[in-house]
Amino acid sequence: MSDSILDNFTKDLTVSKGEVGKRKIKVGIIGTGWIAQAHIHEYLKMDDVEIVAGADLVPGKAEEFFRTYGVEGVRCYPSHKEMIDSEKDLDAVSICTYNTQHAGPAIYALEHGINVMLEKPFTVTLDEAIQVMKAEKKSGKILTIGFQPRMSENMQMIQKIVDSGELGKVYYLQAGGGRRRGIPTPYGTTFIQKDTGGVGAVGDIGAYSLDMLLKAVGYPKPLTVTGYTSDYFGKDPAYYPNHPEYASVFGVDDFAAAFVRLEGGIVLDFRISWAMNMDTCGDALILGTKGGLRIPSTDCWNGEFNKPLTVYKQVAGRSVSYQVPLLPPPNAEDGLFYRKLRSFIDAVQIGGKATVPSSEIVYNQAIIDGICRSAACGKEVEITIPEI
Repeated sequence: MSDSILDNFTKDLTVSKGEVGKRKIKVGIIGTGWIAQAHIHEYLKMDDVEIVAGADLVPGKAEEFFRTYGVEGVRCYPSHKEMIDSEKDLDAVSICTYNTQHAGPAIYALEHGINVMLEKPFTVTLDEAIQVMKAEKKSGKILTIGFQPRMSENMQMIQKIVDSGELGKVYYLQAGGGRRRGIPTPYGTTFIQKDTGGVGAVGDIGAYSLDMLLKAVGYPKPLTVTGYTSDYFGKDPAYYPNHPEYASVFGVDDFAAAFVRLEGGIVLDFRISWAMNMDTCGDALILGTKGGLRIPSTDCWNGEFNKPLTVYKQVAGRSVSYQVPLLPPPNAEDGLFYRKLRSFIDAVQIGGKATVPSSEIVYNQAIIDGICRSAACGKEVEITIPEI
């Protein structure tokens, strides 16, 4: 394939840090567990951010968290409600709680006129997501969901290729990747317990996989889902040689698969895992009437892949393929997580829009919700998304 065609996919890929405005944005952090470490690490790089408050249900945890990072003068509270009720000049919050507690703090913050950076998954159920979106609409504030893979220029390239028309009409999506052994227990059991995690692999790394493909094709509305989930590894004490007791509290999925019908005549073949007896579920695929795209598999879904994208075409009656060269990953000071939070702060500064809007991610959440419902009842389910 000629260099001129490849050049079409290498323009305008720089991501500005976008550090606009001089006003200090006052930020509170709700939940001070491990994901909050990434938030504070990046916020501390921003001259226009002041972390003023934090909340955590565990006594003393928030105080210790801010001491660890050398941030002085932060007021700490035992709940998000007490923090928001007491802090009258908060501009924004990062919600870093466990999954089942995403909706409550998000709604309360929006109702009090505070912009929200909400970690993924959006929520645990579709009903919760709808309630958050109603609060968002009423407040007029920014709600953005924490999908840092969107900040990757290589991930953005997938949509550029689709939008270029190189693939023609897209009719089939296949999700790939998945972990061979990767149930997230280094930080305890909040990810794997039903009352805190709510969902497992399908909501954790599955949400990223869904977003990558759905964003590329314009986030078509999901119509029906046939879903399957299992927990064979998570409930096996042998999986945790140092903590066999974890098996008794495992209450979510460690593997999920689904067949999803989308608007526009597109179907999605989905699968994801925290643990399985396989190195990968395969590469992700986007099939179109003029070409196909292979996206190399990844197990951790940190926002990057380490092999080039490959496009497959028919040219003058011959089967050809070409690779789209990988772009270099961002440097440590301008990583994907930084870009995620920087784009949020920029939007707060100028009254802009969410980089990862709820209007898209609600479709992502609807599919996750549908997979769980279908798996529970053992048959195909329809997806109905209420008007907001």
